Amino acid sequence: MSMNDPESANLILALTPIILLQFGLAAFALVRLYRAESDKIKYLPRWAWTLLVLFVGFIGPVAYLVIGQED
Repeated sequence: MSMNDPESANLILALTPIILLQFGLAAFALVRLYRAESDKIKYLPRWAWTLLVLFVGFIGPVAYLVIGQED
């Protein structure tokens, strides 16, 4: 399957919103993480949350936003 193949182009177009959503969600979670005071971050240290947000797909950022921060 080459990049000139119409199926490849359709696949890339179909995945683009998902990829953008992933990057946006990770960026939002990282901004929230690094603006938070240290005593407001729960369960893991900041560096561990950073790794989870960056490397665990949608689950990492969602986990931080749902359980990792104290409002």
